[in-house]
Amino acid sequence: MVLDRVVAEFDSLMSRIGARFTRSEPRARAGEYVSGLVAGLERKNGWTVAEHAGEAGPQGMQRLLRKADWDVEGVRDDVRDYVIEHLGDPEAVLAADETGFLKKGVKSAGVQRQYSGTAGRTENCQIGVFLAYASTHGHALIDRELYLPQSWTGDRDRCRGAGIPDEVEFATKPRQVIAMLERILAAGVPFRWFTADEAYGQAGYLRDWLEERDVFYVMATRCDQQITTRADRSARADALVAEFKASTWQRLSVGAGAHGPREFDWARRQIEGTWAGGRGHWLLARRSISNPTEIAYYLCYGPASARLVDLAFTAGSRWHIEEAFQQAKGEAGLDHYQVRSWRAWYAHITLSMLALAWLAASKAIAAKGDSSTTTKA
Repeated sequence: MVLDRVVAEFDSLMSRIGARFTRSEPRARAGEYVSGLVAGLERKNGWTVAEHAGEAGPQGMQRLLRKADWDVEGVRDDVRDYVIEHLGDPEAVLAADETGFLKKGVKSAGVQRQYSGTAGRTENCQIGVFLAYASTHGHALIDRELYLPQSWTGDRDRCRGAGIPDEVEFATKPRQVIAMLERILAAGVPFRWFTADEAYGQAGYLRDWLEERDVFYVMATRCDQQITTRADRSARADALVAEFKASTWQRLSVGAGAHGPREFDWARRQIEGTWAGGRGHWLLARRSISNPTEIAYYLCYGPASARLVDLAFTAGSRWHIEEAFQQAKGEAGLDHYQVRSWRAWYAHITLSMLALAWLAASKAIAAKGDSSTTTKA
């Protein structure tokens, strides 16, 4: 029964995005492409996906990504709305992060030697910036942007060669996150908190933007971040945390990780910020149990009534976007593409996100089925 629902769910999802295609051929091929992405193929590129669909060569799949007439941004919105229908929760957390896609050559849109967290070093790669949605029902990627270094946006001929529109200008990664969050807010997506690592937490303009829109956040920052206390004293984050008394720290589990429960010691202190209207600001610290010298720091904004566990849980929720990247790459071919152009990157990534959304919805459907069976028993 659950399997039937999952299969029906896939058909329903593909029908849902059908209106984004002007012709039946690319519409049908998109269904085959997504089917190939979730199939157990060792590699999920144009050739293997085409073979899985029974096609003689990759030309049709390549055409789907490069220039077939369909609304890629519209499908992105459909993916987001679909995720919310299945995983939506007013207590959900939005997480932003980036992931690298290793590439050869210099012609793929946005490629250059740059640091890739995926590889843990500087590599020739593209960088995608993503938003993930995480709730008690599951998690999935709901938006994406391809990062274009200034070496690209400063060379319009090179951009045109990769199909990058002339109106696309340089944007920092935090600015790309703002653009995605603007779409999220305009769509009325239900969520409670936003979280990101220190690459975003240190961007003061991102924090200001979030506070102006009353978006609650917990974002990592560096140990040398200068912070002003409510007593109007300025000091480094690590210096302020060093002043914490032993009784300030609380041991909390913020969910299951790859190696079991993720337990840490947590502490916080109020810092300077807007405390009017029931809002507050904190410096949050996470300390390793096995190595107390290993401390992570976070800047927080939220309801003045927020508990330490609320901030810690939000900080820990960033783990979900890492899980989403692993699942998208392992189960939905996120990084298996062999395309160079701007349009093709967005097309492939969007269809991979759609595949991941379907997998997440299928798990939620199966969980509800199991719950129903247990209840009846």
